[in-house]
Amino acid sequence: MGKRVKRAVNEWLTALMVAASLMLVIRVFLFAPYEVHGQSMSPTFEGEELLIVNLLVYDVSEPDYGDIIVFHTKENRDYIKRVIGKPGDRIAVEGGRVIRNGKTLAEPYIKRETFAGTRIKQTMPETVVPEGHLFVLGDNRSNSRDSRDIGAIRESEVVGRADVIVAPPKAFQILFW
Repeated sequence: MGKRVKRAVNEWLTALMVAASLMLVIRVFLFAPYEVHGQSMSPTFEGEELLIVNLLVYDVSEPDYGDIIVFHTKENRDYIKRVIGKPGDRIAVEGGRVIRNGKTLAEPYIKRETFAGTRIKQTMPETVVPEGHLFVLGDNRSNSRDSRDIGAIRESEVVGRADVIVAPPKAFQILFW
């Protein structure tokens, strides 16, 4: 092999190593793929979508109302739900409507119809979201295990915010705008 060929191969290998290293850093520290399982976030997600979760966003900002987050549970599972309440908020559910700090929320993203055999928690007495916690709900209220069942989640359990639906291609959508 000539010097030029060796140098070209060396440059390509170096470029590939740099690219692989960058991809590893991006995957480990910035963004992670997450596959949606189940119907708890329908119609926003119908199940089997592949999302990109921003792992850094909450290192520089706080979760906000309406953010769709991935978080760890005590059952060693990851859930994906929508942020409804932040620390200090008073949350209640009356007749299927969510009331935050005395005001009924307009929630155009939720699925109100019920499914045979599902348990629906249409009423929940007012609760105050503790410091360092979030109150989260699935968009498909009749088929979601969320803060109505597991209580407010610790902010420290939040993995990140779902920013983009990348698959299937027809479902592609940027979520955080």
